[in-house]
Amino acid sequence: MADILDEIRSTVANLGGSARLHELVNTALSQGIPVLDIVEKGLRAGLQDVGSKYEAGEYFLAELLFAASILDEAMQIIKPRLSAQAMHRSGRILLGTVRGDMHDIGKNIFRMMANAAGFEVQDLNVDVDPEIFVQQSKQTKPDILGLSCLLTTALPEIKVVIDMLDQAKIRSYLKILLGGNAVTKEFAREVGADAAALDAVEGVDLSRGLVK
Repeated sequence: MADILDEIRSTVANLGGSARLHELVNTALSQGIPVLDIVEKGLRAGLQDVGSKYEAGEYFLAELLFAASILDEAMQIIKPRLSAQAMHRSGRILLGTVRGDMHDIGKNIFRMMANAAGFEVQDLNVDVDPEIFVQQSKQTKPDILGLSCLLTTALPEIKVVIDMLDQAKIRSYLKILLGGNAVTKEFAREVGADAAALDAVEGVDLSRGLVK
């Protein structure tokens, strides 16, 4: 069992491609290896290795996107075999790019990596009106609200969302995580967010800390 799980981990970590990963996952399933072991000891362990290589400067954005995409595809094979109870969830994230900004690549990488890391992620897409963030926060009760912003011209929208959450008296019930090229950690402190991620890898790490 350990050999096939190590091979799954290595394939993810070394960007072995979706076809090879699908083959290994299906082989593991046919051998009766527990689904949760495939997820935790194979796929997610490989994703952690990818994150380490990214932080060390061995991988760059293109590699991160590729790893996230092949892992996301592999998870589609796994999900039908997991009950909602069996799948350990790290927490719930509501995610979107703020009004006036149409960029989504970084957001999409974070979404895939967070999902693979065990978070339940609802993505509102791009150019999201502040009222939608508030309404969906009330309705879905996420642990984390992720606000993405690439354009400096759209930065004021983040403060609008946070102020509206305050007015709706739900700000204290969720953590706010900022991301995107326009965002800095200093800006996050200024507008009252809980954290700011400089990339998707840090975003997943911060999310784990925010839900503890």
